[in-house]
This record gives sequence, C-alpha cells and structure tokens, in this order.
Amino acid sequence: MLYQLAKHRILETERLVLRPITLEDAEDLFEYASDLENTIHTFPTHQSIEETNWVIANLFMAAPLGNFAIELKENGKMIGTCDLRINEGEKSAELAYAINKKYWGNGYAPEAAKKLLDLAFKDLKIERLWAKFSAANPASGRVMEKIGMTKEGVIRHSKNLRGDFVDQVVYSRIE
Repeated sequence: MLYQLAKHRILETERLVLRPITLEDAEDLFEYASDLENTIHTFPTHQSIEETNWVIANLFMAAPLGNFAIELKENGKMIGTCDLRINEGEKSAELAYAINKKYWGNGYAPEAAKKLLDLAFKDLKIERLWAKFSAANPASGRVMEKIGMTKEGVIRHSKNLRGDFVDQVVYSRIE
C-alpha cells in the first residue's frame, strides 16, 4: 500500500495539483495557519513563520507519504493541505484537509478530497476511508457528503481544542 502511495506523489485534478509539501510553501501555509478563523476547528494557530517551517520539516517532510499541498494550477499558489493517513493492517485510511479561508466556497476541498478518495480505493485498494471533524464545523461535513461519505456518528468530547473539549463527527465510505 505504501509503495502505491509512493508512486503517486503528484496528483492532478481539473484545477489543482496535489504535491509534496516543501519549505518553499511556508509563506502560503503561514498565511492561513496563523489565522484563528482558519484553524479554530483543526489545529493550533501558528504564532510565527518559524513555527510553520518547523511544522513543515517535522511533520510533512519527515513523513511525506500521504501528505499533499493543494496548489492552484492557474498560479501555483498553495492554498491548503490534504492527507491520507494509511493503516495498512486495517486496509483503511483517514482523510484530512485544510483550506485557506480566502478560497472557501470554490469547491477546492471536495475536488482535492475526491482525488484522494479515488487514489485510496483504486490504487491503494483500501476497504474503508474515514474522516472526522469538529461538530461546530458542519462545512467540513458537507465536503465529506459531496464525495459520497456517510455519517457514522458523533464521538463526544473527543478533541481538546484550546482547552475546550469538542464533539467530533465521523464519516466514512467503503467500497
């Protein structure tokens, strides 16, 4: 499964290129990772460009397989990230994504997520794709619905976001 993932390091859709994340993406990533509105439901807000560089080097570059920058074909702007977190033993994968709020509402998240869903089922031969989101962020659930995922349920008080425990909604798709 990881071999297949390694073979598909760059993916393309009609409007997007999904590619490895590099230190050259730091400014674009910091642009949205430093904005609380963008990160409130997902991950700690970045406080400096140095922190963003650390995250890129230690998270995305240290284990690059399955981690993709979302880049606009039209201008090369990195507008987000999407990930497939593979569990080979279970033949499953977790899908995750984050998009710069300046690009919300344009269908980029479902476009990128659908490409990873196709990769997961067609090339990686997984049995189950799943994703979760903060219940306070229903827009993320709409992305999941658009790519054919089904709501499984709610895991109560399962994520600590800035000292508040939030419920997470789980969606999945099997093929």
